[in-house]
Amino acid sequence: MNGVLVIDKPRGLTSHDVVNRVRRILGQRSVGHLGTLDPSATGVLHIVLGNLTRLAQFYAHSEKTYEGVIRFGFATDTYDADGEPTTPLQDVHLSLDALRALAAGFQGTIEQIPPPFSAKKIAGVPAYKLARKKKEVVLKPVTVEIKEFEILSTTADQATFRARVASGTYMRSIAHEIGQKLGCGAHLSSLRRTTAAEFVIEDAHSLRELEDAMQQGTVESDFAANFEADFEAKMLVHPRKLVPQLPSVTATEENAALIRSGRAVNLPEMSRARQVKVFYGQRELIAIATRIAGTLFHPGVVFSG
Repeated sequence: MNGVLVIDKPRGLTSHDVVNRVRRILGQRSVGHLGTLDPSATGVLHIVLGNLTRLAQFYAHSEKTYEGVIRFGFATDTYDADGEPTTPLQDVHLSLDALRALAAGFQGTIEQIPPPFSAKKIAGVPAYKLARKKKEVVLKPVTVEIKEFEILSTTADQATFRARVASGTYMRSIAHEIGQKLGCGAHLSSLRRTTAAEFVIEDAHSLRELEDAMQQGTVESDFAANFEADFEAKMLVHPRKLVPQLPSVTATEENAALIRSGRAVNLPEMSRARQVKVFYGQRELIAIATRIAGTLFHPGVVFSG
């Protein structure tokens, strides 16, 4: 089965845990994801199936949107609620206006130090492996872009927020740095990813829903007879919605056969595009093709052989 499935990742599972669960549920080995989500976070995890795992290169720098809660009063070693406190507990009383003014300073292109418990590598070793062994973790600042960062509300020691960020941004680091600037310590209490690239939480399914869909397909004969088509329609993102920055073209049967074998074809209707998504029929994405010259396109990434 080829496709993209949006999972609402539960708290406590790593992205790789979810991939393994999907493999077991679907009975399919070729499963991957298009961007990790911290174990303590929930929300949009875009899972790719079959030949569409080759789409990963088009999502390496995709934008994300988050909603979450920052807890003030103490910092932690992981910069989130799963870590051990690293500063004494303090009483805090937050001002919404003051926090909003502080948050404004984090918008735009900034330098950010990743959390010590992260996948960033030091001399080839993931930082979290060193941190777990209580070894010193010194990470260099990285450039990230925070396109929107809004404090929505506050209580005595917590603030809810919404953020839209470029790839590679750690919301845990933002929470930690705000606590440092206020002098009271802070950490990320909860985080939910609501969008990643074109994938939205409204299209997400729980792992339980995925299991139920598979069980229904095995016990209901009428459903099972058309299982794959029905499953695609109910559970998978429509292929035409993928990589929306590229225009789509529907190949003739002759062109589709050439593209599947990796051969260049003429696509005169795409005379102005540099890259295109090539479909056979409405749902079968067979390739991403790149212009060679004129209307001649070469299928650089082939999904259907």
